[in-house]
Amino acid sequence: MLHYILQTVAFQIFFLIIYDLFLKKETFFNWNRAYLLGTALLSVLLPFLKFESFRAIVPEPMVVRLPEVIIGEVSSDLSYGMEMMPTVQISDQAMSVSWTHVWVVGMVLTAAILAYKIVKLYKLYNKNPQRWEGEALIVYVLNSSAAFSFFHYIFLGTEIESDKKEHIVQHELVHVKERHSIDLLIFEVLRIAFWFNPMVYMYQSRVSTLHEFIADAKAVKYKGKSAYYQSLLSQVFETQHISFINPFFKQSLIKKRIAMLSKSKSKQIHLFKYALLIPMVTGMLLYTSSYASVIKESIPFLEEEKFNQELTFQELVDKYYKEIDNLYDKNKFFIEAYKLYGKAGDRYIKSKDEVAKNQAFWNYMFTKMNNKKQDEGNFTEVDDAQFKRSINRFKTYEDYLAYKKTDEAKRSWENGARDGELRLFVENIGNLTDAEQKRKDEKLDLIKKDDFYYKLTLVDGTSSIISDFGKKGADVTKNNMESQDIEVPYAVIEEVPLFEGCEPSGSKDVDKTCTSDKVAQFVNENFNVDLANTLGLKGRQRISVIFKIGKDGKVREVRSRASHPDLEAEAIRVTKAMPDFTPGKQRGKAVTVPYSLPILFEINENLKDDVASRKSNQKNPENQEKNIEAVEVHEKSSENLLEVPYAVIEEAPYILSCISLEAEVDRKKCTSDEISQFVNNNFNTKLANDLGLKGMQRITVIFKIGKDGSITDIRSRAPHPELEKEAIRVIGLLPKMKPGKQRGKAVVVPYSLPILFQVNETVPKAKN
Repeated sequence: MLHYILQTVAFQIFFLIIYDLFLKKETFFNWNRAYLLGTALLSVLLPFLKFESFRAIVPEPMVVRLPEVIIGEVSSDLSYGMEMMPTVQISDQAMSVSWTHVWVVGMVLTAAILAYKIVKLYKLYNKNPQRWEGEALIVYVLNSSAAFSFFHYIFLGTEIESDKKEHIVQHELVHVKERHSIDLLIFEVLRIAFWFNPMVYMYQSRVSTLHEFIADAKAVKYKGKSAYYQSLLSQVFETQHISFINPFFKQSLIKKRIAMLSKSKSKQIHLFKYALLIPMVTGMLLYTSSYASVIKESIPFLEEEKFNQELTFQELVDKYYKEIDNLYDKNKFFIEAYKLYGKAGDRYIKSKDEVAKNQAFWNYMFTKMNNKKQDEGNFTEVDDAQFKRSINRFKTYEDYLAYKKTDEAKRSWENGARDGELRLFVENIGNLTDAEQKRKDEKLDLIKKDDFYYKLTLVDGTSSIISDFGKKGADVTKNNMESQDIEVPYAVIEEVPLFEGCEPSGSKDVDKTCTSDKVAQFVNENFNVDLANTLGLKGRQRISVIFKIGKDGKVREVRSRASHPDLEAEAIRVTKAMPDFTPGKQRGKAVTVPYSLPILFEINENLKDDVASRKSNQKNPENQEKNIEAVEVHEKSSENLLEVPYAVIEEAPYILSCISLEAEVDRKKCTSDEISQFVNNNFNTKLANDLGLKGMQRITVIFKIGKDGSITDIRSRAPHPELEKEAIRVIGLLPKMKPGKQRGKAVVVPYSLPILFQVNETVPKAKN
């Protein structure tokens, strides 16, 4: 709403500037009247006018806002590896004033003032004698020298000298015939809706002045300019101050009216000035259309979180079902719908959103198919039974997760492999049983013997290893298998790739830390922070880089994502400039290792004034954080080497007060409730007053429960920095928990906690 008001005011300012500079002094009174009325209404409508053709003209950087930049992986697959806890609502109990209420009160008062003025006119009409004269009804106001008109009513004071009345009546008749009162009433309505907007009052003043010019120009023909001038100068009438009437005399206008009467008519060539309206309106349409373009969010899981975090699984299914139905009338419906909703993907465990999309797609397809059979009269009881089994297969996301633990789900996933691919589900990808190793060897032998197969994917529900031996038909034997480009995740690699300067220590944790630190140092020393000046960047910029360290140790397949193309290009340049690594090894053989590098580029306020100091700081690693605050690598410490998604963890972490509950599902619910209650009790709601917050404030907190049960890696995102700090403070106060366990070992578990901070006049205490 605020942006709409600002646009309307800005447009009216531009229109009035054009009028005052170029049109005001011209004698094209009717043209000016049309200009003022038209632009006043146009300024109100323009913010709603958005044309695709205009949007296409605007360069992309003008259309799409720069997103927050993330390059790389913040943790293990956040889209499904993080538990989305129930939203915590925090309500401020203090009284607050809504700007909407202020606006409505202003409208009511302005409307009341207008009604009061109309009542005054009605009383004048009722209390005084009247007489028709042509199209006008003259009301003789007793004991008054006022003279004004309203629609077809002319109010004429009886104290006016009789020789002046003829000029006045002729003048007011012009107002009646030209229907000037309609113009003024339009602005009265605008004044009610935009009572706070000074531009509306300026518009009405200019229109009122223009009405007098029009009436003077026509009334002067009645007895000539000399007599008319004399009438204007002879006396000042007691016209009542009512904004929607046309007074004959208004002292502040007399000089302007006489000046305009004596002015010669404008030349027709000056009509071209009205063409200035064309580029003005075009520019405004370009602005409003470009502003309407879709803003793309750069963090996928936060975008989903923003819209879907409060929806249950079934509500998500229903939402996507409607979206699919909206696609039905389009060409290539099935292809488009399948691509967006039906594709299953390769991951064994999918996110709640992905499962909901897939279920909505097949619900829709089965429903359409059965409806068609019913219309054709071919629908049988067998079809009905199959239909009931097929739709809404999972009532909740927990049902889906429970199903994925069954042998049926594991075999189904293995059998769902695409052409040329073999799949194998194992219980522990790092410790295969004899039976699992035998099955794996059999599949590798099949790849060796049959040219059709070229790829083997191993999963255990949380991790995966993809062995890709090349294109279909490639000659794969035990002798040349080691030459294939096999990728092994960094988290499970036996011997990690080593950066230049790192020596094998015998400890994988130490080697990972050395490589991570060296990569961070290299980026710090080589990243061009002068881009902050060049691109006009401010604040914190996130850059995400994904690359692979080949079995020859070379960096390849570098990809980057950032808020600005130049940041992406710089991140790619720096990454490609890295020296060759000592390649990673799995079972003694060199393999390709994917690597994710999130970069946090912190631009300090004094950075632009002191870029030279950054270059000197490169020699001192302690000062480098002034320019690039941190280069985060999630595998940096041994504490983070093993993170297990909450959705699949065997023993979820829980608050110690929930220890008496035996069932896993009960402990989960108890923990969620306890955390929600803790946030409710400890969040500083006085921030609402201190920061001037109104309405609903959404805060997202991401944190981890470590192997020792402590809260670590707390991050927050909110509309205001103080809200972020408060959320981090409160989460940091959480008591130590019982850590989560996977296969009997304590692991790190990531959590996401949405918080809704409701600021209303009177809001009952929030419920979790």
